[in-house]
This record gives sequence, C-alpha cells and structure tokens, in this order.
Amino acid sequence: MLLCLMTPNIDLNADAGESFGVWRLGQDEALIPQLSSVNLACGFHAGDPRTIQQSVALALEHRVAVGAHPGFNDLTGFGRRELAASPDDLYADVLYQIGALAAFLRPRGGALHHVKAHGALYLKMQHDPSTAEAVAAAVRDFDPALPLVVLAGPGGAVMAGAATKLGVRAVQEAFLDRSYLDDGTLAPRTVAGAVIYDPQVVAARALELVMEGTLTTISGGSLPVSAETLCLHGDTPHAAAAAGAVRQVLAGTGVTVRAF
Repeated sequence: MLLCLMTPNIDLNADAGESFGVWRLGQDEALIPQLSSVNLACGFHAGDPRTIQQSVALALEHRVAVGAHPGFNDLTGFGRRELAASPDDLYADVLYQIGALAAFLRPRGGALHHVKAHGALYLKMQHDPSTAEAVAAAVRDFDPALPLVVLAGPGGAVMAGAATKLGVRAVQEAFLDRSYLDDGTLAPRTVAGAVIYDPQVVAARALELVMEGTLTTISGGSLPVSAETLCLHGDTPHAAAAAGAVRQVLAGTGVTVRAF
C-alpha cells in the first residue's frame, strides 16, 4: 500500500527566524507562508528579540504553527558547534529559550505548538541519552502536552527513547534537504553532498518518502523512514523555492500539508 494512502496528511516545517540584529539570514517572508509549521530561533544560536517578535507575527499571520528551536548558546558558530554543557545547564538553557519564544506568542493569542532542537544540540541528542533527556525534561516541565520533534528512524532512537521515558510525545521528522548515512543518521556537513540545494531534488525526495516510505542515502541505499513532519532548512539559498516544489509534488499525490 502506498504510504500516502495511509498518511493523507503530513507537516512541512522549516527552521527560520535566524537573523540577528542587522545581520539577515534566510527568506522568511517567502518561506514561512508555504509551511504548516515553523521552528523559530530563540536567541541562543540566532534570533534577537525583535527578530523573534517579527517572525512570530509573520507565522501567525499565515496560520503557521509555531515551534521553539532552542540550541547551544553559540551565536558565533550558529549553534552548529557541539559545546561542553552539563545536563543541568542544558535543561536550564532549553527551558529559558522555550519561555522566551512563548512570551512573544502570548500577546498575540498564539500558543506554542512544539519544540525542536537546533543544529549541534539536535545531533548530540541522537547519541547522548543525558542530553536527550535534559531537553525532553525541559519540554515536559514547560508543558507536558508539548511535542518534541525527533529524527525519524533508527538514527533518532535515543531522542525518541528519552521523550517516551519522560512522558513527552515524540514527533518523527525526516529531512528533505539533508543526506542520510546508511545507519539512519544525517551525513556530516563536512561530507560532499550532505546538504541538498536543488529544489527539484528536494521535491523528488518528498515524493519518494510519501510514496515508498524510504529515502535514498548518500551511498545510494534505501532507508525506511516513517515521518509525521518533513523539514527544510531556512538558511539554504533556495529554501522558499524548495518549499514550493515540495507542496506542488505533495498536492499531486493527494497528501494534505497540515501541522501535526
């Protein structure tokens, strides 16, 4: 049976709100309206208060569900460097960032939809149970009904396990613009071809996932993937075009793009 017949709805998310002060990154005005959910930077890897405020307003204007995108406290490295931080420090940092984003939703009548870790923090959660549990605990303690987005498949087993252990709903995510290794983890950004820039290739991967329930790995293998949400990175140069291409190909399969 085709996966699209079993899963007629799927979420399309992207990481956004990643400008800082006068430094601009991404095409949020073109990208966010095409999404069903968005992960907004919370000030630690990007996203100063004014940027958070503007990003929240843009998402709510287009009825896009808003999630917090906490990361390591690393503006210089854009949160893509793994930092030495204790579980207690990570818990406090993540709780702080979730609260910061929620503060900008409240005056507009919005509610936080989910949490998804950013960059190196997301990657560390895949292999370090104490890190995964610290993040899941912060989500639980902020709101036990708040979902935590985790990597779908075997690569995200530690993340999902930590969420389940702490009573947090784990939402399975697949990346359309990032290559996978055969073990189900993401190919390091230092590897050629780890980031996929061509919108048509990104859209073809979305089609493969919903029709076959697989993604082709960087080595050419076939990786079984069952996901509730599909991710694009807002800092890639053709993110908005990729989102449009994905929506078009999904529409052709009868799959509805809708927040989980």
